[in-house]
Amino acid sequence: MHSNREGQRVPQVTFHTQQNNQWVDVTTDELFAGKKVIVFALPGAFTPTCSSTHLPRYNELAPVFAREGVDAIICLSVNDTFVMNAWQADQDAENITFIPDGNGDFSKGMEMLVDKDELGFGQRSWRYSMLVVDGVIEKQFIEPDVPGDPFQVSDADTMLNYINAEAEQPKRVSVLTKPGCPHCTRAKKLLQEKGYSYEEIELGANGLSYSSLAAISGQGTTPQVFIDGQRIGGADELEQYFN
Repeated sequence: MHSNREGQRVPQVTFHTQQNNQWVDVTTDELFAGKKVIVFALPGAFTPTCSSTHLPRYNELAPVFAREGVDAIICLSVNDTFVMNAWQADQDAENITFIPDGNGDFSKGMEMLVDKDELGFGQRSWRYSMLVVDGVIEKQFIEPDVPGDPFQVSDADTMLNYINAEAEQPKRVSVLTKPGCPHCTRAKKLLQEKGYSYEEIELGANGLSYSSLAAISGQGTTPQVFIDGQRIGGADELEQYFN
């Protein structure tokens, strides 16, 4: 059983990071002193759950957390700084601070270091999240001690529900586009003007075809805009939606 450390201070550790091709040591005091910080720790960079769900949702909700007074969101893993930097670039997670706990010192101090020898991982962090205020752990969500890699309570939505269950969340917007489409440009510009973040899925990229476009939207034209699972349509329909 992993121990809950609520009310205790975070371990005093120095992290060795690479920033702008220079070695930069970062201490826990620099990360936490006088700040309100969310930390989510996970087994490894580029691993499936971490890349598909855990990290992206924290990055997506970062503006909401900021409005709730959170100064920073830290993603921590027992990986070296080069791997963490590459993962941040791959995920385009500009709202997250990536901290490499390469030697596992912080995870060990948190009593969250576990053996993943059966996967060839060696020692890694157990999955958990916590809210740290001025270096003291106010709240900690620890995944249940069951086999495998449970992901039930350390997610971003659970943390946001703890901080403010009534916080307004951003709408999830997807735009299906194709290269050289002026109406796609118009729709994206309109979304930007309204302050909506969106993911763009371009035909011809990542296996998306015209057949996919028709199957998903029931239409054969671009753009096709979806907001919170509802198909809005093209640029003209998007203008009507906002009006």
